[in-house]
Amino acid sequence: MSECKLNHSQEDVRSKFESQEAFLPEDMKPLFEQFLTKEHTQDLLNEVFHLLKKYDLASEEEKNQRNNRLFLVLKNV
Repeated sequence: MSECKLNHSQEDVRSKFESQEAFLPEDMKPLFEQFLTKEHTQDLLNEVFHLLKKYDLASEEEKNQRNNRLFLVLKNV
């Protein structure tokens, strides 16, 4: 994933999650619901947004890498 200079809001992350929700593992969805009820640093919001960005188009290997990172982030906030 390339670095992006834009800062993404909590609403941006929510919108991106909703657009990719059907492609995410079922056990990740409740973690996202929890994540989206809290405030987070800009860096964390940006990271989660980019992990979700074009998730549906990623290869299985890329999805596995993104899932590992997302689970790590979502379980520790």
